[in-house]
Amino acid sequence: MKKRFKVVFVNLAFVLSILLANAQEEVLTGKVTQNDDDPIPGAAVVVKGTSVGTVTDLNGEFSLHVPSGSKTLVFSFVGMKTKEVEITSSKVYNIILEGDVYNLEEVVAIGYGTMKKSDLTGSVASINSEDINSSPTSTVLQALAGRASGVQVLQNNGQPGGAISVRIRGTNSVQGSNEPLYVVDGFPLAGENPTILSNLDIESIEILKDASATAIYGSRGSNGVVLITTKSGKAGKPSVSIETGFGIQSLRKKLDLMNAKEYAQFYNVVAENDGWDQPAFTQQEVNSFGEGFDWQDYVFGKALLQNHNITVSGGNDKTQFLISGSLYDENGIIENSGYKRYTVRTNIGHDISEKIRVSTNITLAKIYQQNQSSGAYGRGGFTLIGGTLNAFPTVTPTNEDGSWRDLRSIYHWNSEINNPALYINETDSETVSNKVLANAVFEYKPIPELTLRIMGGIENTDNRADYYRTNKFIGLGSRATVDVFALTSLLNENTLTYSKSFGKHSITGLVGFTYQDFLFTSLEGSGTNFLSDLQESHDLGAALVPGLPDSGYSLHTILSGLSRINYTYDDKYFATMSIRADGSSKFSEGNKWGYFPSGSLAWRISNEDFLSDSELLSDLKIRAGWGATGSQAIGTYATLNRLFPGNVVLGGQLYTHFAPGTTLPGDLKWETTEQVDVGVDVGFFENRLHFTADYYSKTTRDLLNTVPLPPSGGYTRTIDNVGVITNKGFELALNADILQGPVKWIVDANISFNKTRIKKLYNGEDIRGTFINITLVEDYFNILREGEPFAAFYGYLDDGYDETGRLGKYKDLTPDGVINALDRTIIGDPAPDFVYGLNSALSYKNFDFTVFIQGSQGNDIYNLSAMGNTLDVGYGGNMRKEVLYDRWTPENPNAKYPTPSRTNGVRVSDRFIEDGSYLRFRNIQLGYNIPLAKLGIGGIKNMQVYVGGKNLITITNYSGWDPEVNSYGGATSFNQGIDYFTYPSNKSVNFGIRVDF
Repeated sequence: MKKRFKVVFVNLAFVLSILLANAQEEVLTGKVTQNDDDPIPGAAVVVKGTSVGTVTDLNGEFSLHVPSGSKTLVFSFVGMKTKEVEITSSKVYNIILEGDVYNLEEVVAIGYGTMKKSDLTGSVASINSEDINSSPTSTVLQALAGRASGVQVLQNNGQPGGAISVRIRGTNSVQGSNEPLYVVDGFPLAGENPTILSNLDIESIEILKDASATAIYGSRGSNGVVLITTKSGKAGKPSVSIETGFGIQSLRKKLDLMNAKEYAQFYNVVAENDGWDQPAFTQQEVNSFGEGFDWQDYVFGKALLQNHNITVSGGNDKTQFLISGSLYDENGIIENSGYKRYTVRTNIGHDISEKIRVSTNITLAKIYQQNQSSGAYGRGGFTLIGGTLNAFPTVTPTNEDGSWRDLRSIYHWNSEINNPALYINETDSETVSNKVLANAVFEYKPIPELTLRIMGGIENTDNRADYYRTNKFIGLGSRATVDVFALTSLLNENTLTYSKSFGKHSITGLVGFTYQDFLFTSLEGSGTNFLSDLQESHDLGAALVPGLPDSGYSLHTILSGLSRINYTYDDKYFATMSIRADGSSKFSEGNKWGYFPSGSLAWRISNEDFLSDSELLSDLKIRAGWGATGSQAIGTYATLNRLFPGNVVLGGQLYTHFAPGTTLPGDLKWETTEQVDVGVDVGFFENRLHFTADYYSKTTRDLLNTVPLPPSGGYTRTIDNVGVITNKGFELALNADILQGPVKWIVDANISFNKTRIKKLYNGEDIRGTFINITLVEDYFNILREGEPFAAFYGYLDDGYDETGRLGKYKDLTPDGVINALDRTIIGDPAPDFVYGLNSALSYKNFDFTVFIQGSQGNDIYNLSAMGNTLDVGYGGNMRKEVLYDRWTPENPNAKYPTPSRTNGVRVSDRFIEDGSYLRFRNIQLGYNIPLAKLGIGGIKNMQVYVGGKNLITITNYSGWDPEVNSYGGATSFNQGIDYFTYPSNKSVNFGIRVDF
């Protein structure tokens, strides 16, 4: 049921009064419930065609004086299907309301307020709690994947609690964050990931996509806004909800690597090709090898996932409360990795009088995260994941005496692969976070139409990351680091809302001002060569070689004024206008303030007289909007002429000095994103079939980026407003109530197309991605170029093998007879052509069966892992099996791989561009609702047991572990679509129970 008890007495607006009974009135009574015995307080009961009506009490019961001759009762509640019942001779009417797949009367959150879905003029997507909690995830961001059109969720790696990137309608900024703004219960978060929340505490999520919806958030709304509403206490008798679930996780798939015998045969081929003095292995050794040791089986195992929550809520017409506690505990498929979150949340609301209400929302969380090496640097053997794929299948992790084996000294052709067991057992990397999100709200209604709302809140994160490498780590020795940071954000919001209906007119006006600051402090210490491993990182003073400590401090503020007006005429014509002014301490004088207006219109054609009697068309609304949003996209002190510390020797003495840095501070202004959106909402058959389609075009101007300067001036670079990026796209969402009756079937589907283009850069010059060094190749892989997609892959076009079967032939695009940097070109696009999702919910009697499919089509992946794992024979590591069997020979000149040799000329080329398209069955679940009444079990409202699977089926042509990967991804990174030895994702089988008392 959508928005269950969202506003308990929202339907009071439809009940004007209970008319005085005349001599011929009769009294009807009854109860309104859902699921047979779950009462619905606040449901409206109205005599059709009249103003006679009432609302149900806390137990869902009603009593209504009905005039003689009345024929029909109408029962309604937000998020439920309206039901009409004929009045008969019966005096008692017990009614069961069903959830509505697409209810136009549903109230959804917008910035600084709520609105009926039917009145929206902007592009807003809603996700309910059932979908959010359909399968266990470490963060709510994972639950967003495939649920809403226009939203792409990128999982940077598969580690529990690993980083997630979210893109709403494409990428807008080069230097600034491209993550949306997250607003939890009205609090705009300072961080970019709402990790503090348990998914089970979330009531609903609204995603504001177009500028007419996001402009009310001004300088923080250019990447879209995600509004998260948590569950709150409701009037009614106290209730207890318990959910507990478990899951067994495992590696989604293994890569097909060479076994011991194949490894020996392969390096004998390398020895022959490269003219070694003798073979790598004697024939006797080759014959003695069998399958050997499977390092993937050693590193990746089964892992337990637990997810538990208990919620107690209730209250009366004056005070409502909710208290919840939850535990999410996910062990990683690699030993000594995992993610654990404890969350406690309280929500209390109290009506001091008819005019004054106070409420508070407090969330506390403690998060433990154990990390395993998933870094992408150097040759793969320097990391756990790379070492797992490269370690020799001819040996085991330990020597005969139980000590760790030194893989670097086994074969003369390799000295760089570290034993993966060392990372698992001889390093400890743990991050502990204490998080607080709290706010208090005071509401005063001097008259029913006017509401003054004052909110104060705080977000605080205390984070400590400890890393320790023991003395047993072969070749490197002990090392410890401790990184501590604290982030505190204080918020004050003051808004005044006026809402009035008169005749066919309805108007809602909002004005307000807000203040928010952001304080960040950090401290770092380190040391190497510890006498004992006992104290690990908890005694840095015990290090033989202490590292230099470091600390940091930054503070910036935003002061804002905002206003919005919503106007409706005759439930047919809608208009919304808003403006926000943001002042930021980050910018220089004269540019501190930015202004972000928006406007949108909508016309509900279905309410016109010529369509009002249509039996086919139940809803038809067209929308159009324009707006401007902003982005700060610079550091806190980027516009100031800062001095940096250093040391200098004068007269034989060491002195500390301060001097200007190498970046010239610029006279900067806001990045501004303008967006136009045109949409249509169409419903058929009483909205059993509902379509939403949107076309948008947005342009980001005054793009902030670092540009070079002549070094003769003393500065090497500066930041300037230099570029333009455009995003254009089309979105389609479908909600279908296909079957009703004993068999119910509901389908939700969405698909999104987006194209990002670089329109302008500084002097038309390219911007290169980060330089990546994996020894075999030292280069950059992504580029920004005018007229091309954002972060396109850039390299050479492979032109096959030379006459000896080696790489080194690349297409001469100049052509000038020389292969050089001028022959590089665009070789791929990491952005998909479209992303999609489909959720099917089928129920029969007490059984529920849900299938959720999510996918991406047309995106390219640069498989950098495959480059090292198929060509870097100079590294001496293991290879994929097909490299041995599908290699160049004179008899097989069109082989997939060249002849194995250290002399292959490897460059960044399209050889390793792969199609990253996939279709994933993200969740399959079967639930059974236990028939408590038939079994004579009292005191329990509902009980459901379920079993399901996450990521059990993935259809893709990608050769790596998983196509859902983005090794170098991040909020500001444009090194997108690269896969380099990243912690792989998992699949799982889940089961659990949900109980309501």
